Formats: sequence, structure tokens, C-alpha cells
Amino acid sequence: MAGGTLYVVATPIGNLGDVTLRALEVLRAAPLVAAEDTRLTRRLWARHGLTTHLVSYHARNAEQRGPELLAHLRGGADLALVTDAGTPLVSDPGEGLVIAWAAEGGSVVPIPGASAVLAALVASGIPAARWGFEGFLPRSGRERRERLARIAADDRATVLFEAPGRTAATLRDLAAACGDERPAVLCRELTKLHEEVRRGGLGSLAASAAAEPPRGEVSLVVAGRPPAAVGEGILAGPAQLVAARARVEALVVAGDRRADAARRVAAETGLPRRDLFRRG
Repeated sequence: MAGGTLYVVATPIGNLGDVTLRALEVLRAAPLVAAEDTRLTRRLWARHGLTTHLVSYHARNAEQRGPELLAHLRGGADLALVTDAGTPLVSDPGEGLVIAWAAEGGSVVPIPGASAVLAALVASGIPAARWGFEGFLPRSGRERRERLARIAADDRATVLFEAPGRTAATLRDLAAACGDERPAVLCRELTKLHEEVRRGGLGSLAASAAAEPPRGEVSLVVAGRPPAAVGEGILAGPAQLVAARARVEALVVAGDRRADAARRVAAETGLPRRDLFRRG
């Protein structure tokens, strides 16, 4: 179809020098840039001498601003989409706009660049040939428990984002689901002045985050479940089954639904969920 091109542009996750040459070319040439927070984006503008007109586009104004941006594209003008840091749509706004324009047959062009996910993975020291991305976990409830159980059972590395004030609690929940000794890494302020990478087991990292709460942007990397642990769980004898069922009962007493408790312990031990669901 005739229309403008929607450029999805990755911007630095911290250090403003990490923008790509192609991103700068696109941001200079586009007649309009939709930004999550124009105040933050203007720092990039000032650093690199950009003068392109900015409009805000975020979760709170998407219903009103989205149709305006689509009309801009339908009129044949290009549009660049950026967020405060990193790549739009990756735990950031922009998904609705890209889906709508693609559904109309419009051209969507990615301009890759800095990524907190990849930066955390390569700095972690955890095997990362295969990995999954969970973004921000739900704050509570059944969906949070189910996603924690899936992380515990996954043999791939997992990357998560978390707010500084909730990092210790999330690490405690991960330790409960995966075991205290599961290797993990807490990365904060990646590419910035106070960049820090803490490595250790989930239990020790949870204690560290409680004693010394991290500041700034936080990314977590959790190692995949080791194959040996899966085999040990599947081949477990009666004693482990009794212990696992006792843990299910303890979780039920603590308030979990039996099905959720059985799923969580199955993820931890490798035992079949149906065996854990049964009493006795």
C-alpha cells in the first residue's frame, strides 16, 4: 500500500554514545519521531545535535495519539518510534502502533541497536546459546506463580526485568521456585556510570539485594535447569516423593491452590505433577 514507513528505532540503554550511525541517520531524516518521554529523548537529541520534531506516545495517551500517528503514516510521511531506552515493544510501548500499521500492509523497518536483554546475557557468564525472555513478572497471584514454575522447569537461561524496590522479593520467589543454588546474575545500570554485575546463587543474590537494594534499572539472568536435576527428579525414589508431597501440603496450608502447589513442586523436583497432586 502507499504510505509512509514506520521505523522502530533502538536507542541507548544508558550511555548515549551507544546509538548507531544508522539510527542517527533515520532520526535526522524522519519528519516526526514518536517518543515514550520527550524529556528523556531530548537528552539524546542534545548529545547528537538532532532537531527532528518530537511527540509523546506512551501507554496513557496511546488511545488518542495512536490514530493520529496512523493518519500521519497513511498520508505518506515516515515516522520513527523510540522509547526511553532500548528497543520499542520490548517491555516498552509501541506494540499497538506496529500491529495496526502492519495489519494495513504498511512498511515497518527495524533499526537495531542497544539491548538490555543481550547486554545482561553476555555479561552474565551464564551459558546463553538458548534463552527465554520474561520481561516483568506479574506482581502477585496465580499468573506469577505459574510463570515462576515455568522458569524453574526451563532448561534455557531466562532474562527478566525488575524494578529496584521489588528485586529482592522477586529473587526470593525465584529461589523458592528454582532452588537457592541455581546460578543467577543481577545486572544494574548497564552501560551507565554505576554499572554493576552481581553473580551467585539465587538465595545469596536475594539476601544481597535485601541487604543492599539495587538502584536504577535492573536485569536478572537465571541459569537454565541443569539436565542432571531433571533426571534426579524423574528417577527419584519413595523418600523424595514423600518429601515432595509434604512440600505441596505446606504450600496449600500457606494459601496456594493444590493444583498450583503441585505444579510448582513438579517444576522444582522434576516429579510428575499428577503424583504430587494426590494426597498420601
